[in-house]
Amino acid sequence: MQGPQSFSLPLNSGESSCTTSSQWDSCISPEKRLLAMERSTAKEAPHDTPKGGEEPEPAPKKFRQNPPLTVTTEGAASPLRKPGTPLSPTGGGCSLARFGDMRGLPLKADHHRRPLWVSHEHIFVEAFCEGFENAQPFLVAIAEPVSRTALIHEYELTPDSLFAAVSLGISSDVIVAQLNTLSKTSLPASTVEFIHQQTGTFGKVKMVLENQVYFIEGTDLEVITLLYNDEQVRRAVGRAEDGSLCRISSTELTTDAGGVEHVFRFPLMRDVPGQPRGFKVREDLRRRCRELRHPLATLYDFHADRENPTVDLRLKPSTRLRAYQETALSKVFTNGRARSGIIVLPCGAGKTLVGITASATICRRVLVVCLNTVSVEQWLSQFQMWSTARPEQLSKFTAEQKDVPSDIMVTTYSMLSFGGERSTRSQAVLAEMRGIEWGLVILDEVHVVPAKTFREVIEVVHAHCLLGLTATLLREDDKIDDLKFLLGPKLYEANWLELSREGSLATVTCVEVHCPMTKEFYDAYLNSAPSRQTQLYIFNPYKFWCTQALIEYHEKRGDKVIVFSDSVAALRHYATVLKRPFIEGEVVQSERMSVLDHFKHHPKINTIFITKVGDTSIDLPEATVIVQISSHFGSRRQEAQRLGRILRPKGAPTPAAESGGAVPPAGNTALFYSLVSSDTRELYYNTKRQRFLLDQGYSYKVIQASVVLDCFRKLTHNPQPFKLFSAADQAKLLQHVLSLKEQQMEREERAAAEAAPARKAFKPSHPILKKLYRKTLGR
Repeated sequence: MQGPQSFSLPLNSGESSCTTSSQWDSCISPEKRLLAMERSTAKEAPHDTPKGGEEPEPAPKKFRQNPPLTVTTEGAASPLRKPGTPLSPTGGGCSLARFGDMRGLPLKADHHRRPLWVSHEHIFVEAFCEGFENAQPFLVAIAEPVSRTALIHEYELTPDSLFAAVSLGISSDVIVAQLNTLSKTSLPASTVEFIHQQTGTFGKVKMVLENQVYFIEGTDLEVITLLYNDEQVRRAVGRAEDGSLCRISSTELTTDAGGVEHVFRFPLMRDVPGQPRGFKVREDLRRRCRELRHPLATLYDFHADRENPTVDLRLKPSTRLRAYQETALSKVFTNGRARSGIIVLPCGAGKTLVGITASATICRRVLVVCLNTVSVEQWLSQFQMWSTARPEQLSKFTAEQKDVPSDIMVTTYSMLSFGGERSTRSQAVLAEMRGIEWGLVILDEVHVVPAKTFREVIEVVHAHCLLGLTATLLREDDKIDDLKFLLGPKLYEANWLELSREGSLATVTCVEVHCPMTKEFYDAYLNSAPSRQTQLYIFNPYKFWCTQALIEYHEKRGDKVIVFSDSVAALRHYATVLKRPFIEGEVVQSERMSVLDHFKHHPKINTIFITKVGDTSIDLPEATVIVQISSHFGSRRQEAQRLGRILRPKGAPTPAAESGGAVPPAGNTALFYSLVSSDTRELYYNTKRQRFLLDQGYSYKVIQASVVLDCFRKLTHNPQPFKLFSAADQAKLLQHVLSLKEQQMEREERAAAEAAPARKAFKPSHPILKKLYRKTLGR
């Protein structure tokens, strides 16, 4: 199979968005486009809260069509200011108030070898500098990445990132010294002050689980005494046999380097299995320690755990970890202890293998919590693929199957946090789960879990170590800080662009296709409510024609195509007319698995349509092309998750002859098409998603729909190869959109990521699947 290639199109076509065909439509006048902007300003955009607790991107208070970012080189975003524009402390271009005036700082003599520009809490990195390779791991450990394009990276020092750095053993003096070494100028005094102010009390105390007892420990006796004497902290201190408070004791700890570290500690109250009180006490304790500016790092001393049975679990001899996976795991395990926290790896980078390796390292009972039942099946198969786990060691707790808890159990967030009436079987399994001491709890796609659901999950199970896995530590409602507080700091984050260069991920080109609306559709758009406007720009005939053209072109090349749509009505319509299988919330689990399996292996099913149920936790390494016809407002998280469906490498990298590294496999490329209706609210929401992809360093192209359609006509040697092309078909489609009930449209806008599976017999909806199943059943 050839690697996917886009049409040979210019980056920004100078052609008109409208074709010469009278049946397609005439160009909409500038007056009508101005009217659209004015009416969009007057109308209130939908603002529903979807299931999962995340607020959608708020609609613009005043609609203003900004020109799209034009990109002429791979991964290079628009500059911070136009050439010749003076720096202004109040606004316009690059703000001095934000980044500071660095003109007075002299350059070091060998500045060309140093990659960093440091200004206040912001760090800019020259990726083309010879010292970049050494600087990158250090910056990932101490700062939050803001933008990582091909040539320039931006990081930001935050209290959370500095706490994570100190918890990994990087002191404030080391941070300042290393930044000064890598910086082209001397460090600004404000930067040094900020680092010392934020980290002066960080990293001095830890909460360690040892033999079923939590200890507060540290090397500074003064700090330990301060916490011990605090009134709120004393409520959590353990009791001796005579009922008095346990006192501070001292002990020695052997480090990874073989040295001895003298620590002071006091115990907390013992947990009662199955009771959530212990978690609540520790949550209040962590909150109080933060108020005292001594945040706690949570560790599990699994080597010293004598009460919980050891699980016979190892990696297979054939299993090999990549360098970045080993680095991520090194942040979790230190001095024979496991640290709770979050690991961020791109989709397709092997998060599952990292979780399995962590399970095999701790060798205690493991609970994996996923988003849906598809993810449950994938985790179970991955455990058998990469480790020595036997079938009798694996169990699952889902709506369809409720196994007795075993050494490794996989379930979903909804099964643990469900608040309604449960079956007798579910109650029995949950009761048994509450009584188990889980050595490790892996929280897959942890970024989607709101704080309330997370608390409910943790209160159900008794966890010694919590490991969150995600590809995008993003939420549009800015509730990620709640997650970091409840679970732990971010321990590691990989660079998408760097992994693509190594061949560990596919190289993706993002293409934004601007689709004009036909005259009839645009007239209806101008005179409709916001919820109906959304359906009109999704059902836009130009989007349909571009979708058809892209599907047929890439299928002929041998590519596998995924078409995403948040609108279920549009998804069903597109898939039905184009005769392709689809997956949405009401499709039963058995049919979902069948469609995905045939997409992977059947030569005649090369395209599937899927709603947001496919945004996460679906493993489709064969997919090479995505066509997105609608999305969830300006959600950056969704853009990253969908992009991740095609990030898996498309072949094995070949060893490099001289560098000792790896050469990306030939054809290791993928394409992400995003279809956007011109002069609509969709353009506003797409701008945020576009900027996010540019900040990640992806190549981004903007083309017009007319270019795609004209190229497809030439490819097919047919002046009219499109469906729904006649005026009568378009009028019928418009009538269908206008007839959609208001409740149905509002329900779609706040649809959950996954609807409850319908409990009915499996009836394949696609003709090919029907034929295959008739053969299987002998009918």
